[in-house]
Amino acid sequence: MLNYIWLGLILLAVVIGARNDSLKAVADKSFEMAEFAVMKTALPLVGIMALWLGVMRLAERAGLVTLLARGLRPLMRRLFPDVPPEHPAMGSMLMNIAANMLGLGNAATPLGLRAMKDLESLNPRPGTATNAMCTFLAINTSSVQLIPVTAIAILAANKSSNPSAIVGTSIMATTCAAVSAVATAKFLERLPSFRLPPATEPPSAEKKAAEPATPGSEKSPLKESATLQPLQWWGVLLLAAFGLLFLWLFLRSAFPALLGFAIPPEAASQTTFVRIVDAISKLSIPLLLSGFPLYAALRRVKVYEEFVEGAKEGFDVAIRIIPYLVAILVAIGMFRAAGGIDLLSKALKPAMLAVGFPADLLPLVLMRPLSGSGTLGVFTELVKNLGPDHLVSRMAGTIYGSTETTFYVLAVYFGSVAIKRTRYALLAGLTADFVGVVASVIVCRLVFG
Repeated sequence: MLNYIWLGLILLAVVIGARNDSLKAVADKSFEMAEFAVMKTALPLVGIMALWLGVMRLAERAGLVTLLARGLRPLMRRLFPDVPPEHPAMGSMLMNIAANMLGLGNAATPLGLRAMKDLESLNPRPGTATNAMCTFLAINTSSVQLIPVTAIAILAANKSSNPSAIVGTSIMATTCAAVSAVATAKFLERLPSFRLPPATEPPSAEKKAAEPATPGSEKSPLKESATLQPLQWWGVLLLAAFGLLFLWLFLRSAFPALLGFAIPPEAASQTTFVRIVDAISKLSIPLLLSGFPLYAALRRVKVYEEFVEGAKEGFDVAIRIIPYLVAILVAIGMFRAAGGIDLLSKALKPAMLAVGFPADLLPLVLMRPLSGSGTLGVFTELVKNLGPDHLVSRMAGTIYGSTETTFYVLAVYFGSVAIKRTRYALLAGLTADFVGVVASVIVCRLVFG
């Protein structure tokens, strides 16, 4: 499906550009987006990837990934029945979903790419997306997020009387999108046109699992450290003290009055739920960056050496996704520069008005699956023109917080493991976007009138 969409975007960009006499802008945009894909997207990702893949290596070697996967085994087995219950992919996917829910984009992408690498180790058909990959990306494109931080920031910057009012509507809309994404993925995987052919050879992970494995051997899918030792009593006490420190920091941030601290001015207008999620978001990265190495060290893992080994993968992954990023971002940039979004908005406006859909939202809705920065620009302009407390502005903020840049996500995640046949992943992702948009409009009308 991506083959036809990519070709269609390129051809439509040229045809529409010729009609609008904007072929020079189309050509210039193609070079600009090619540079943006490499210099502003892939290369800056190297450092972030190195950091989080190093941390994930420590979590894996210390046995934390296995513990996490084991704790949520019933849910994950229903979502991903093809993945062994204690495979590292389970833990990687859980951490990615958790990071997305907390709005930790810098952590979510590396963790998601690590999950794709783990899922690829189970893939008996290199180059073809597995059912688990498609379901995982459907969940990612549904943008499961507790607080739409960016949308709230835009509303607050434009003097909204209650910028966090969209938190509840976003949670409801993103829940609808997530449920529809999983349901669509599970439905499509059963259709004959998307059904996988019989595997010609077993995946590498299964081959390794069939061989004898020691706890520290690379042949073991769990990849725990050979020097792994049980926690001593003093290690448990140290971890407890460390946990109490972060509990105190959480209470000070979420419930300052409880500890005798004054409530900061910027938090005075926030609800308790928003303060709680905000506190978790702020403390999550420091907790992970310090807690994982501490736990690993207490279990006799060589933390520095293992971190460096994991970080080495960051450069390889970032370089591997460059061709996929260039392909999709150039096509999208050309289509935008030619005026394709504006043309689609005008063509769809009468139909949208007939069903009661606000026409002002059309450019944002059409832009959302294609470009995050473009959507942000459209949303900002919409809020300035209509006002931050206008019903359509709140609908736009809810849509922004409950949908995702589907084409970018697919290009980056599938590109990282050289998947060319994406099967139904795009259709499931666009379905999630559509449901997220419809739910956003309906919920906002019910809540805000």
